[in-house]
Amino acid sequence: MPALPLSSVSEPLRGYPLVERAIRYLQQHHAAQPSLEALATALGCEPSALQRQFSALAGVSPKRFTQYLTKEHARQLLARSTDVLSTTLATGLSSPGRLHDLMVTTEAMTPGEIGRQGSGVRLGIAFADSPFGRVLAAATPRGLAFLGFVDPVDDGADGDEAALDDLRQRWPRATLAPEPAVADLAAQAFARVGDAAAGRAPGRPLHLLLAGTNFQIKVWEALLRVPEGRLVSYTALARAVGRPDAVRAVAGAVGRNPLSVLIPCHRVIRESGDLGGYHWGLPRKIALIACESARHDAADPALAA
Repeated sequence: MPALPLSSVSEPLRGYPLVERAIRYLQQHHAAQPSLEALATALGCEPSALQRQFSALAGVSPKRFTQYLTKEHARQLLARSTDVLSTTLATGLSSPGRLHDLMVTTEAMTPGEIGRQGSGVRLGIAFADSPFGRVLAAATPRGLAFLGFVDPVDDGADGDEAALDDLRQRWPRATLAPEPAVADLAAQAFARVGDAAAGRAPGRPLHLLLAGTNFQIKVWEALLRVPEGRLVSYTALARAVGRPDAVRAVAGAVGRNPLSVLIPCHRVIRESGDLGGYHWGLPRKIALIACESARHDAADPALAA
């Protein structure tokens, strides 16, 4: 099934693989604080190309981007978020003074539907490109049900097939059928993230179909209310859903999130500042957090200075 490019993100699309390689290198050599030239040499590319791709994805230089990769920055961001999270999670507002964020509506499957494991359900599927790499999207007439990143598999296996296996594990009895129009839903998802970051109203709501336990759905809906540029700890998230004693269960629900980016599980980290895991790879989690931090800081003159 051919990838369907999202024209609005063509430049970041070409650059994400290079940015991911750079993130992996910087994770391993952060203490050395490599210069742009040293980083480009290590990656086998031109410094100008590296600078351009970072700027296209994150809006900042590799040097500034590196500042967002540290544990200390994560701790600072977590502390900075604490004063607003209790309010935003309680009220459902994405940020002070804003009445919309991604403009999504959610519908939960019934326990009976979940018990049938997708039997009788037709999932339209499509592969597409995004600013953060290739994605697989799946939808029913009731809404977008899955949005997962596709990555090469370490053992050389087909990354597309691995993504399909992930989808099949979630919907083992559903019928999967190629449907190019589903790629438009993926495009809408990433466009809404950009609209929300820029404060633009995204228009008609995007419908999401959530297949999970009542507890998982409660966690996912809480994640929808974590603003861009903010982080929340697993402990704080557990308190937000009224289960302060269930931090491990909350972490499990975060890990089972079926809709990357839209339900921003990448914004959950440990209280220590450690980023923890991410279903779609730690480098991508770092890239998402760093890009959102860069956008948030650029919008705040005091932080952008």
